[in-house]
Amino acid sequence: MHVEEELSVAQAAEKSAPRRQKVIRPVSYSPAIVLRGISELVAYRDLLYTLTIHRINIRYKQSALGLAWAVIQPLALMLVYTIVFSLFTKVPTQGAAYPVFVLAGILPWNFFQTAITTSATGFVTHTNIITKLYFPREILPFSYVLAGVVDLTIGAVILAIVMLWYHIHLTWLALYALPILLIEMCLVSGFSLALSALQVRFRDVGLALPLVFQLWTFASPVVYSLNNVPLRFRGWYIWNPMVGVVENFRRVVVQATAPDRESLLIAIVFAAVLLSGGYLYFKYREATMADII
Repeated sequence: MHVEEELSVAQAAEKSAPRRQKVIRPVSYSPAIVLRGISELVAYRDLLYTLTIHRINIRYKQSALGLAWAVIQPLALMLVYTIVFSLFTKVPTQGAAYPVFVLAGILPWNFFQTAITTSATGFVTHTNIITKLYFPREILPFSYVLAGVVDLTIGAVILAIVMLWYHIHLTWLALYALPILLIEMCLVSGFSLALSALQVRFRDVGLALPLVFQLWTFASPVVYSLNNVPLRFRGWYIWNPMVGVVENFRRVVVQATAPDRESLLIAIVFAAVLLSGGYLYFKYREATMADII
């Protein structure tokens, strides 16, 4: 039912926009396809906006609690992690209350995990749209990413309330949070584009992602700090790009300390490479998606 609704939404958006002609060319790895794709994406920005709003609406449709689930999920995880890692076993938090400490790690991680998981399987669950309408295919994964930003924003409000409860105040270092989250959006977008293109050809991607993220959660400083990682492993550990995002978001928002430059620089490099490389690979596969899916 949701797919049919999205098809009608996409059709309505197409009718309201000027009719465009699309010439499907042979696939290539030329960087020119990226430039054409970006200009085309700008032309279809109204469809991106419409599908993003629709995605937010249907996510909580026929749910008694609605958008409250965006609050309940991180708070429930915060409660579980607090019980396990502050009552049963102690995790050093550099002076911050553990509920605030862990919530500041949960928010960027949940955005990363949810946006990638949903966008990677988006084409398979929207076959009718892909086979019946033409539009820049990257609009689908991007709409999932932007919908995830809404949940992240709601979670950020909850984090602010919890920080006030524990008398933790923001400093000017919190301004770093915006570029850190922008880096994360680039990471998420790059992963989403590459994995959604792979999922069309290999359904194993959607099956493997839940297990990958379960393992990846504990390989990232979500419930603990980078300082808890032994020095002999830290040089390898920070090559996980989410270390630079999660650790530094927590540092600048909750702990009022400067970002760790090395891990943040690694996250920036990964974000730039994944976004450009993922988009190039996606556009290379775009022409044959409707045939394969």
